[in-house]
Amino acid sequence: MLVNNMKFLLNRQFRCCIQTTSVRLLSTAVGGYSPQFKDNFKGNYDVIIAGGGMVGCSLACAMAKNSLLSNLRVLLLEASPESYYQPKPEYSNRVVALNQNTKSLMTSLNVWKHVENVRLQPVRYMQVWDASSDVMISFSSADMMDDDVAYIVENDLMLHAINTELLAVNSNINIVYNAKIQSYQLPKEAYPSTQSIVKMDNGDTYTCQLLIGADGANSAVRKAMGVQYLSWSYDQMGVVATLDLAEECTNTTAWQRWLPTGPIALLPLDSKRSSLVWCTWQDNAKQLLKLPEDQFVDALNDALWKQYPRSSSVETCTSWLSAGLKQAGMADGAARQLPPSVRGVAPASRAAFPLAFGHSTRYIAPGVALIGDAAHRVHPLAGQGVNLGFGDVKDLTELLAEAVYSGLDVAHPNWMQKYESVRQRHNVPTQVMIEVLHRLYTVDFLPVVLARSLGLQIANALQPIKKLIMAQAAT
Repeated sequence: MLVNNMKFLLNRQFRCCIQTTSVRLLSTAVGGYSPQFKDNFKGNYDVIIAGGGMVGCSLACAMAKNSLLSNLRVLLLEASPESYYQPKPEYSNRVVALNQNTKSLMTSLNVWKHVENVRLQPVRYMQVWDASSDVMISFSSADMMDDDVAYIVENDLMLHAINTELLAVNSNINIVYNAKIQSYQLPKEAYPSTQSIVKMDNGDTYTCQLLIGADGANSAVRKAMGVQYLSWSYDQMGVVATLDLAEECTNTTAWQRWLPTGPIALLPLDSKRSSLVWCTWQDNAKQLLKLPEDQFVDALNDALWKQYPRSSSVETCTSWLSAGLKQAGMADGAARQLPPSVRGVAPASRAAFPLAFGHSTRYIAPGVALIGDAAHRVHPLAGQGVNLGFGDVKDLTELLAEAVYSGLDVAHPNWMQKYESVRQRHNVPTQVMIEVLHRLYTVDFLPVVLARSLGLQIANALQPIKKLIMAQAAT
């Protein structure tokens, strides 16, 4: 261990000498090392993280907490002003469903305790059913060795918890708020010439050996990389709101109904309230936002309870299969819970955001890596978007720590290529699965409705399939 630590310190000292020379060369290239550039040059860092959302901040926190990475000079650039979280009685209308792997990551960073000290709601049961056939699938904590299926946490609370722990760490993580980035000058040559220049709107300039793009779906870092980005709009919006339930209940169940226009989901917040995510076509979403509260509540209850037109052929086939499953002693889907009725909507909680798919064919370039929505974007129907981003954080931190322990440079292509490979092997199948589900359930073509209904019945009856689905969702 002592030998490896000596190796790391000597390697770091050598890199500092190289980086100092590189800064002078870069300064000459930018402005002939003019007094103006010297005045605006704010520092050279090992790592710059562009984007201070939940994913970017968690990466900075993970680096600060990792003993092998805590000596790196890290700069976090956040476009928003520094904010101060104050818990309120009312819930935010933007929430995330966090899986077990995310909970484990946040627990290891001492972040989870800050969430628990305020509020979160565990999901112990989940029921998904089809409005076109009433076939359903359910997931229970009992199927996960009594672990919770998920945890519903408000976005701003999650970010507050991460920032609280990040700021409490006595580390060399520097944070710049209101950071408006004008441009990136990325390395044109392959490793080891990996020095990036980040120029701000106010003229300030930073350099780094490793640049991390955590700047969202419209990532400027990704655009500067020039990589191919596969994307399309769903022509849908996700309508969100905080709902008051008609009756007080335990409320640890997440409900999702597949409508012909897209899924509608109720996520539990507490015994009296749930969070709404209603995916629908853009025109309908805009109309829903304009409706008076009572009409919106009526439309919402209709979406949860309305009997949609059924095909007699589909009904007959699903009844036959249900009888066969029951005879074989398997779950036939007949036993189900009924969703709660909605009484009202919290004032000013209705909003909507556009839905789209996106995937960068490359997560890395010389001296650059992407994480979170900058690398991938999915439909919210499975609640996996931010969990994929936190998975990026976990793997990147571990692989970078291994590289540093081995004496490799922070931008060495070996570990970066492994990061890209590991994450794409996980993210791409998840994205494909979510995309298939979306396409499958927004079609009312009779053979498709029949196939998905029978498939859902079989999946619900076979425990190995359900456990496989839950295992994939938990990672």
